Amino acid sequence: MTTRITLFTGVVAVLLCSLTTAVLMFALNRFVTKSLIEEITAAGGRVAAQMEQGNLEYPLAGLQSRKIQVVDGQGRVVASTPQLRGKPRMATFPPEGTMAATSVVCHGVFPRGECDVVVAQRAQRAGEKWIVYSASPMIPPLVDPRVATVAGGSVMLLAVAITYLGRRVVIASLRPVVAIRAELDEINAASLDRRVPVSDSDDEIHDLASSVNRTLTRLETAMERQRQFTADASHELRTPVAGLRAQLEEAQLHPGDTDLGDLLAHSLADLDRLQAIITDLLLLARLEGGAPKPDERVDLATVVRAEVSRRMDPRKVRLLLAPEVSVDVVHGQIDRLITNLLDNAERHARQTVVVEVRPNGDSAELIVDDDGEGIAEADRERIFERFTRLDAARSRDRGGTGLGLAIARGIAQAHHGTIEVTASSVGGARFVLRLPLATSSNNGREQARISS
Repeated sequence: MTTRITLFTGVVAVLLCSLTTAVLMFALNRFVTKSLIEEITAAGGRVAAQMEQGNLEYPLAGLQSRKIQVVDGQGRVVASTPQLRGKPRMATFPPEGTMAATSVVCHGVFPRGECDVVVAQRAQRAGEKWIVYSASPMIPPLVDPRVATVAGGSVMLLAVAITYLGRRVVIASLRPVVAIRAELDEINAASLDRRVPVSDSDDEIHDLASSVNRTLTRLETAMERQRQFTADASHELRTPVAGLRAQLEEAQLHPGDTDLGDLLAHSLADLDRLQAIITDLLLLARLEGGAPKPDERVDLATVVRAEVSRRMDPRKVRLLLAPEVSVDVVHGQIDRLITNLLDNAERHARQTVVVEVRPNGDSAELIVDDDGEGIAEADRERIFERFTRLDAARSRDRGGTGLGLAIARGIAQAHHGTIEVTASSVGGARFVLRLPLATSSNNGREQARISS
């Protein structure tokens, strides 16, 4: 990149310097040409004035440095400077009234290949209108070879200086990027706990380094979570597989002492456990890969009531449901979320589970209370991690795959919602789910509660 930028800078510098020099040389040529015209006009004007006053001496011996001709009213050359003596008139165009006329003449009395600026001026002689022509060779485009040489050399020196400074600036600007790349190489070879250097300047390089560090932080977190998840998943899958293998090996060693029905029942239970874990792992993977866009608007109270009705003992659940609290959801996922919260509450409740649906500002709230032993404040975030084990009564030894609450939070986040746990007013744990209200619904401004 440094070489490409330096080459680009050099080419642009040469072009800009050359263009600037060309403009300056053009302006200089115009200025010198204008001065030349004024000078030969003045010389011709002096001849015309002397002629009108009768003071002009013939031939025009005192004007050897200029090319001047005097033409009478019949178009004859009556006087000229020595270099034009005996030659025809240098031009045929007349002055513009009383004003001098200027033209460029490249033929006639002038040497081959030479073009002269000719100025024609009117003069009065014995009542006749005579013309005084004055001329001088045109100024070359580059004015003077020495000026052109100096200008060309200056262009090259300036272009080299700009290119050199541009390269220095590019190297200095990219030095933080080089440091970031070197640090990334070290990180790739070592570990993800290191970070790239962040410059003190408030520029794009600073923003790049900050973005890289944030990405590294997320990557480190994701890899650590993946390592932990792999270890936990291996452990969880190993237990039912080991149990199933032990039972089958026992049956193989002692086929006569094996109760086939009992063996099949235990084997199917272990397979059900494996299937439940695998299903939950696949659901979590889909949620982390990007949840589908909510495609259905539902009344949250209706969904809760339908789920509770499918419980084995729905009388254990007390409902406080505000109507018309509508949310946009993926129906199958929101059903799974509510099922997981109810399963968790029923698993740990002593006698009662209370489910409440209500609007709260721009959110719909689903609150699930149980009267169990509750959750210590230090563990209230840990329980949403996969395969979390608690020392308290809320251990997975009492059922479940250990993924239910992780799935619940994943579904809530996929719907732009949140889920948290606090202490319940009935003595156990309170899980609070918040989802964005559907904008066009009434959203339950009337909080009529139905108890069952």
